[in-house]
Amino acid sequence: MKKAYLLLLLLLSICSQVTAQDLPNYMTDEEKILWQSYQHPVNPLFSDPPLSPVRGMAEWEELDGLIITWTSFLSILRQVVDYAQEEGTVYIICTDSNSVKNYLQAGSVPLYNIEYLITPFNSIWVRDYGPWTAYTNDGDTMNVVDWIYNRPRPLDDVTPEFFANYIGAPIYQTTTPPYNLIHTGGNLMLDGHGTAFSSKLILNENPSKNEAEIDTIMNKFLGIDSYIKMDNLPYDVIHHIDMHMKLLDEETLLVGEYPPGVADGPQIEANLQYVLNNYQTCFGRTFKVVRIPMPPENGQYPPQGDYRTYTNSIIINKTVIIPTYEYQYDTTAFRIYREAMPGYNIVGINSNAIIPSLGAIHCIVKEVGVSDPVWISHAKKDSVIYDEDSIAVNAVIKTKSGISNASIYWTADTTLGFKSIPMQFYSDTAIGYIPQQIDGTEIFYYVSATSNSSRTVAKPLVAPDGFYNFVVENSVTNISDIFQPEKFDLYQNYPNPFNPTTKISFTIPVTLNGVEGSFITLKIYDILGNEVTTLVEEELFAGEYEIEFNASELTSGAYFYQLKAGNYIDTSKMILLK
Repeated sequence: MKKAYLLLLLLLSICSQVTAQDLPNYMTDEEKILWQSYQHPVNPLFSDPPLSPVRGMAEWEELDGLIITWTSFLSILRQVVDYAQEEGTVYIICTDSNSVKNYLQAGSVPLYNIEYLITPFNSIWVRDYGPWTAYTNDGDTMNVVDWIYNRPRPLDDVTPEFFANYIGAPIYQTTTPPYNLIHTGGNLMLDGHGTAFSSKLILNENPSKNEAEIDTIMNKFLGIDSYIKMDNLPYDVIHHIDMHMKLLDEETLLVGEYPPGVADGPQIEANLQYVLNNYQTCFGRTFKVVRIPMPPENGQYPPQGDYRTYTNSIIINKTVIIPTYEYQYDTTAFRIYREAMPGYNIVGINSNAIIPSLGAIHCIVKEVGVSDPVWISHAKKDSVIYDEDSIAVNAVIKTKSGISNASIYWTADTTLGFKSIPMQFYSDTAIGYIPQQIDGTEIFYYVSATSNSSRTVAKPLVAPDGFYNFVVENSVTNISDIFQPEKFDLYQNYPNPFNPTTKISFTIPVTLNGVEGSFITLKIYDILGNEVTTLVEEELFAGEYEIEFNASELTSGAYFYQLKAGNYIDTSKMILLK
């Protein structure tokens, strides 16, 4: 009886803290006692994994928006709303939308792209208990994934289910055996290709499961097939990797750096070397490492000073919000982010008030993916390309509605804009070719795709403000050494007759005034002269081109294909036999 009474007092104490809405990111002493007998909320209806393979979304993919919980640190939350609503919807979990609106307007924050989710909560740390986005079959259906929150905060723990119901998405929860798993969002990074990073907190908090069982759960619910786990750090208390590491893209690790031998510096370095020595990126290459200094507080590092960090940032579409602390350190952080993420809008929010609670910007937001993604997986070209011929660029492109078209945009001079080259599909892989270049040319490029549902997405997402680049090294030293067609030519399609695909080739010359391209249309007509489809309608560089025509939806018979470029017109006949 006495024990039950003490537990009741502890519960009342927790409720008192909940009302104050100022729970820290770490577990309080009262919560540590409550955790020993805590029963987490369970809905057995959602306890099985998805039937189809899933892909956990990466943070830099296209987002619908962010979730925040309107509690304490309101001035920080207000700035998050101000920046984030420029890039997507801000879902605000709150108990009174009017008070939220009044506070935002008092700070001159416009009220648009905001949705108010009226539901109870325990804390601000939605990163740790919020929903994760995963896609069935890479992009067919958006799912919400949830696990047992590693804090005795029951209102927070049911937030993912509330949100899934709000947006009408399927939810899958690791809350009942054999898939029960305790986890926390700040301790998970995904690359969007099946690789995940965590500290060994994931092992410590699930002692009833071995590592293989944990890996199986993560594979079934988030599509993780390579789960990298690093040793816990001595001084970060909560062991969340977002306090000292961040994936900026599929192959770039932003890593917090201390002076030699200071604070968590030695263990961070050991963990990094473990990753580099044992794992490769999803494209089979070595991870690129960008180091960013961990700023001291009054010259002191943990455990004497606060656990200040710049890696605890959020990427929301084309904007990156980073925590800031002092101008003398912030300027370096801004420079490093801008150099590592060209084309992104890098902004900062002073986080001195919140960092003593062991969290910053990343800890108080949770990204939400779009319901109809156009997913582009592209291994960017090496910094130097040794090629005397045209340069192949390929990408895996997937979307629910199918791809209408895909193109490579490239230039040797960004001030002159980008030229486009159509990509041809072979299953889910699109391939295009940048024309042959002379030795020493630097090429800037990006990939763009449009779905049949009229959604266009680029890779990188910030293109054309941000792009990939490489330098060509080869034996071609003079532009005259590169094949330059002297006239327009439209060749006979091959094969002909065909069923159902054939290839149409043509050449584009350098024009008399030296312009290295022309606006081209290539169209298909039936025997009555009715337009069937347009294969090309864009400006193309001088060179040779080969376009595939798929007539699977047409009936047998004669068709004509016509190439137009200014005053040049040429037409040829082809036969479809089914």
